[in-house]
Amino acid sequence: MTSQTTTAGPGHQPRKPDQSNGPDTPDTPHSSDGLQAGLKNRHLSMIAIGGVIGAGLFVGSGAGIAAAGPAILLSYALVGLMVVFVMRMLGEMSAARPSSGSFSAYADQALGRWAGFSIGWLYWFFWVVVLAVEATAGAKILEGWVPGVPQWAWALIVMVVLTATNLVSVGSYGEFEFWFAGIKVVAIGAFVVVGLLAVFGLLPGSDNPGAGLAHLTDTGGFFPNGPGAILTGVLMVVFSFMGSEIVTLAAGESENPQRAVQKATNSVIWRIAVFYLGSIFVVLTLLPWNDPSIVKDGSYVAALNSIGIPHAGQVMNVIVLTAVLSCLNSGLYTASRMAFSLGGRGDAPKAFARTNKRGVPQAAILSSVVFGFVAVFFNYQWPDTVFQFLLNSSGAVALFVWLVICFTQLRMRGMILRESPEKLVVRMWLFPYLTWATIAMISFVLVYMLTDDGGREQVLLSLLVAALVVGISLVREVRNRKDRTAAETPAHT
Repeated sequence: MTSQTTTAGPGHQPRKPDQSNGPDTPDTPHSSDGLQAGLKNRHLSMIAIGGVIGAGLFVGSGAGIAAAGPAILLSYALVGLMVVFVMRMLGEMSAARPSSGSFSAYADQALGRWAGFSIGWLYWFFWVVVLAVEATAGAKILEGWVPGVPQWAWALIVMVVLTATNLVSVGSYGEFEFWFAGIKVVAIGAFVVVGLLAVFGLLPGSDNPGAGLAHLTDTGGFFPNGPGAILTGVLMVVFSFMGSEIVTLAAGESENPQRAVQKATNSVIWRIAVFYLGSIFVVLTLLPWNDPSIVKDGSYVAALNSIGIPHAGQVMNVIVLTAVLSCLNSGLYTASRMAFSLGGRGDAPKAFARTNKRGVPQAAILSSVVFGFVAVFFNYQWPDTVFQFLLNSSGAVALFVWLVICFTQLRMRGMILRESPEKLVVRMWLFPYLTWATIAMISFVLVYMLTDDGGREQVLLSLLVAALVVGISLVREVRNRKDRTAAETPAHT
């Protein structure tokens, strides 16, 4: 039996209310682009909360603490502030014009086709590489538990299971993400509560009498490596925030996108404050910043061990695995929806913009998975050459995306006010001054990365790939313009 398909494109018309959505989902609403509006409020709430908690927070925070000491709190605060501003801008546009292409679709409208094409493909490329990184990270943990199954097989199993989840329906993606994100949220919430009780001497049986606020200054002061280490810390933590924008893509498949975006945007401040600043503050008050176990075992495991929590390492492995699976699940969803949006705008194969009777863009999902599998293969076959190139060439894409969001919002605000001012229910604060300030902050981070040995290669290779994609988009635009001119010119006999 052939599946029912819907193609999203510039001329695509919304489904009529009495139109059937397929025999097995007769009452499920669809969004105007053919995607199924199958995400519930609880799904979106947890996607919004869990979107800012990546595996990088659990795994990479120890290196940041070692580099900046207690001043890493300021690094997290600065990046968190930047993310709050970017999310506010994105929320303003998404609440007014919900779209599965999110910032790529808005860049297309506000800055030009070249901008939407370029940032859409760069973002897709970023998440395809992330799929390989997270699949490998999850496989390493699973192989440690079940060594009889080789690491590559675990990576394959994880990818296949989550691909199947995404192919079933957007609701199944939302359900998986609800539980994955829920575990992360509960774990960090419990960590913060238990840690604070130990810090203030209120935790029964705690055997860490040295814990306390004094750890913030008693080992070389608050800036043990100098104030400049704050910037080094910024470079080390900025990429752990990537993913906070996923909720604006997912909102396009909810029953009330405007409300979902508004709620997610308004809650981003406390999410970053609790999950990032709160948890790192607990680590820094339970242990001296230069305790070797913070880097060796990981900051969270070291903190739990310091207060006598049994099997802390295994507990944290379960949580990290959950974070990895969550990131994989969302990465596959995000890459496929960006491919879907690009297909609908004519910037990718038209097949990407087709949905089946369940409102799922099968071709967009499967194509993203194929490239994800290729990246996983590169990771196992050529980890230090080909895959390292992929990693570095996508490393600064997060910052490019945030920059494009800022410039897009500068133009989009006026467009929304002219066309439908009543839809401007979320507003960027102190517009346009804070928007320009955010552009300056992101630009400064990119420039500062050029002075860092580790960051320089990422910025230069990411710029190279970005220049290549922009070049392709400009060539396409020139060719399309010529084709239109030729089509409009009357033939002479």
